[in-house]
Amino acid sequence: MKNFLVLCFLVVGIGRLSAQDTLKQGNPRLLAPADTSQPGKKTPRDGEKEPRRKKGTFEREKAERRKFDSSLFTNSNTPTRSDYLESLEKIFQMLSQVPAVTTTFVQLDDIDDRLDDEDSALQILKERIMTDDRTLNIHNLQMFNTLLDELDKSTDSYSKVLDQYDKSLNDVKKDIAGMRKDTLILHIFRDSALKTSFMPQLLQLRAKWRQADSLVRLNGDKINDLKARSTANAITIEDLLYRVDEALATVGTKAFGKERRYLWEPRTPGTRSGFSREGLQKSLAAEQQLAKYYFANTRSKRQWLLFTGMLFFFWIVFNFRRLRRMNALKSVEDFRFRYIKPWPVVAGLVFMLSLAPLFDAHAPAIYIESTQFLLMVLLTIIFYRQLPRMLFYGWCTFMLLFLLVPITRILGLPFSWQRWIYLIQNSASIALGLFYLFDKRVAGERPQLAKTAAWLYVVLNLLAVICNLWGRVTLSQIFSATAVYAFAQTVSLAVFVRSVVEGFLLQIQTSRTRKKYPGYFDHGKITRSIGRFFGGIAVLLWLIVFTSNLNLLDGISDALMDVFNSPRVVGNFSFTLGGILLFAGIIWVANFLQKYIAYFFGDVGDDASLDDSGQRSRLLVTRLILLTVGFLLAVAASGLSIDRITVIIGALGVGIGLGLQSIVNNFVSGIILIFDRPLRLGDTVEIGDKKGRVKEIGIRSSTLLTEEGAEVIIPNGDVLAHNIVNWTLSNNHVRMSLSFTVDRQHAEAIQPDAIRDIVRGNANVYTARQPDVLINILNSKSIEIKVLFWGNDVTKTTLTSAEVRAAIYRYLDTQGINVE
Repeated sequence: MKNFLVLCFLVVGIGRLSAQDTLKQGNPRLLAPADTSQPGKKTPRDGEKEPRRKKGTFEREKAERRKFDSSLFTNSNTPTRSDYLESLEKIFQMLSQVPAVTTTFVQLDDIDDRLDDEDSALQILKERIMTDDRTLNIHNLQMFNTLLDELDKSTDSYSKVLDQYDKSLNDVKKDIAGMRKDTLILHIFRDSALKTSFMPQLLQLRAKWRQADSLVRLNGDKINDLKARSTANAITIEDLLYRVDEALATVGTKAFGKERRYLWEPRTPGTRSGFSREGLQKSLAAEQQLAKYYFANTRSKRQWLLFTGMLFFFWIVFNFRRLRRMNALKSVEDFRFRYIKPWPVVAGLVFMLSLAPLFDAHAPAIYIESTQFLLMVLLTIIFYRQLPRMLFYGWCTFMLLFLLVPITRILGLPFSWQRWIYLIQNSASIALGLFYLFDKRVAGERPQLAKTAAWLYVVLNLLAVICNLWGRVTLSQIFSATAVYAFAQTVSLAVFVRSVVEGFLLQIQTSRTRKKYPGYFDHGKITRSIGRFFGGIAVLLWLIVFTSNLNLLDGISDALMDVFNSPRVVGNFSFTLGGILLFAGIIWVANFLQKYIAYFFGDVGDDASLDDSGQRSRLLVTRLILLTVGFLLAVAASGLSIDRITVIIGALGVGIGLGLQSIVNNFVSGIILIFDRPLRLGDTVEIGDKKGRVKEIGIRSSTLLTEEGAEVIIPNGDVLAHNIVNWTLSNNHVRMSLSFTVDRQHAEAIQPDAIRDIVRGNANVYTARQPDVLINILNSKSIEIKVLFWGNDVTKTTLTSAEVRAAIYRYLDTQGINVE
């Protein structure tokens, strides 16, 4: 209790002192006793009483103290003007977010335009698909399917963007709706005095509110409208996709059934139909519009195709230009290039168009026919100077027969007329194929590949004739188109493979000329290896075109996807065949690249490149990097997770412990040899009892090339396990010794300085170190002349020794000294 009273007195005392100090600071009259002295009046001295104050002075001081005590110790919640302004500022900031958010809706107009194009395309597709036409164009059905898939992807992307915009707008709406709970703003609008006080700010707020409300309403309505259109298009696309898939699935069933009358049967009265120009124009306009929309939505595929073709073109041009600058164009004459030229425009276009099915397997029929026709024109330009006249005329006939079918379809002739034209075209194609196969005048111009393609061409056209006669019109069209495209693709892909091989030979020769390697090299093995690789790609392209024309590509691809993507489980380990196949494929491609990348630098594995040890060492590191990157990409692409890799590494660990020690030892030793470099490519070394030049350092083994031309393959583990004598680790110098035995009576005629001059006169002798000539007495009748000198190149030891020995023999013979 006593402590509490003391605390109360202290608080009151501090309050009064603070009040007095504050009052004195606020009222200068209270800083000290007022100086009321006036002239003529006496100021009270110390000890004298102060004059009596007026009556109201004490009351005023007391009132000021009470006011100060109230403001200091009272907790008032009354808002100030700054509080109101702060709330108004928050509202302004919130409303300013609306234009900032809506300006990010930059894709609304683009989506609107794209949906307009999409609506037009869907309307045309609906009319074409819903039409009750018993004759089905396989290419167009496949194009419809691809186009609908692209439309479905586009619609899905539109929906995602619109949903994101809608979410951003809803967030802004929620923030604005939360302003209604701000009591300070509500108080301003309820209090007329406050409303008048903040009238300028409220007027600005009203203008800001109207702008934000307009933007929210306008963009909200537009987003909702686009979402509704996108949803409607998605429903239409799903319906049309179902119909197209059903039509493609039933093509085979309908094709084997009778669709039209037999060709020899008379027409039913009243079924004749003539040429309709209006219907033709409508059909062409619809097909052109669909093709235009298809190309606009699949532009990226053709961009990659164009990039690939330009890369091939400039690759050839660059190499021919380098040879021209080095005046070495004659060095490629022995290759007898048939297709690539210094400006390979035709070869580049053939290369690009041959790859077109790989980038766009389900293009519109008009696109496929146009590209095939352009490809045939390019091949005609190539064949004009290369084929015998009889074969060239046959090729021109084949091209005209190919043009007959699309021209008939574009003209919109009655279908009965088209059937007769198909019959004539197929019959003429059979005759053309048989002429090529059996005419003796072209017997020497029939390679095996062309004969196989011709037999397939004849058989498919024969099937087309039979199906046309028996009313199987769809099947007849399928066989007829497949026959033409299969033969044309075979010819173009043969030119494609040969062009690529010629391009590689040109690259090798350019690099060898630049590095001053010998111009001749055995290119037969290179031609076969590169031809096999790109021949495999050509077979894949041919199969894509062949199965696509037979309407089998989608079914085969779906079946393969089911097989390769279905998960397999072995114990706790799950995998897919597709992942394993992808893993093996990437590893194979990486191995192919590391094996043949040396061709780009002129290294074909012959002795000419052994002297360029720096380049071969860089190639070795590049190969190791390619294999490592290929393995990492294979692991990433196959979808193997870290735990699965751990399982594989554990299995490898068990295998290493059981029997793979030697393989792993060689692999690790190969890496050590690559980076530690105790020996390099081109070095002359001795490993055990083997001596030769290092020709190759691989991952598992290394190869020595002996002086006799033998290639000795030594495991890398054995290389590091033996002492390595490297004659060229720091330089190529080698010391050589020659010995001559002569009669002692000629000792005074021997001149060591003359012998030294002879040695120094050889171009392969290292003259920076003086030769030594030693004369040793062997016995009473003979002395030995020993010549010691250094050679510039250890690989020319035998040649240098032989030349110096012969020169010394000639000198001794001129001096009349006989060598024993």
